[in-house]
Amino acid sequence: MTPNTSPGRLSGRVAIVTGSARNIGKAIALRLASEGAAVVINARTSQAEMQAVVEEIQTLGGQATGCLADITQEADVQRLIQCAISTFGRLDILVNNAAVRSEGKLEGVSLDEWRSILAIILDGAFLCSREAAAHLRCSNAGAIVNIGGMTGSSGASDRVHVVTGKAGLIGLTKALAWDLADDGVTVNLISPGMVATQRAKGSAEKPKHHAIHHPLLGRRGTPEEIAGMVVTLCGPDGRFMTGQTLHVNGGTYLP
Repeated sequence: MTPNTSPGRLSGRVAIVTGSARNIGKAIALRLASEGAAVVINARTSQAEMQAVVEEIQTLGGQATGCLADITQEADVQRLIQCAISTFGRLDILVNNAAVRSEGKLEGVSLDEWRSILAIILDGAFLCSREAAAHLRCSNAGAIVNIGGMTGSSGASDRVHVVTGKAGLIGLTKALAWDLADDGVTVNLISPGMVATQRAKGSAEKPKHHAIHHPLLGRRGTPEEIAGMVVTLCGPDGRFMTGQTLHVNGGTYLP
């Protein structure tokens, strides 16, 4: 992120990015801030990491605040949305990024684990979108960007819960696009694949599907490349796109 010394494409906008203390979420938050948006950084428990992102944005001339919140809990989500309103006075952009990418043999996946993964991926995106909707409708350029995953379209072994959750996000994106279109709110999904990230606790360190999938471009993507696509969808160049899934995977999966 470079210092924010001139108005950007998102100047005056306010964004929430869930799961933004590290990796793709952090890159998205930094890029939104570099384009002029005020950003609410969110983590479930990582206070130190969250605050570090806030301070990085502020040091570079941007606006940011942090909010610890478990997006699977209604009260926490309501507090997260209110954090944006009380701190910055409005909400224009919601990026549903938080996720866990666990792996496990089908017979070994407990019902509790199934529900836990789906709660983070699907319940969290639903709750955040529902609570943000009224504020996004008041924006003249409201946008929701859901961060999916390649295996939600391609499938993969040993991740029945994750594949189901990511595939469900595609349906949620389409439903929200219909529900919010009358007020000019766009809703799209970015499906990253083969991106070089540090895995969060509970995620597979080396996913099995990485051994059989190879980007045509010969390298893994960067979190910053995903962030650039988010900015495009949230900015003035993305106002005629809604309900769509954008595959950003270097040619690993061709729908």
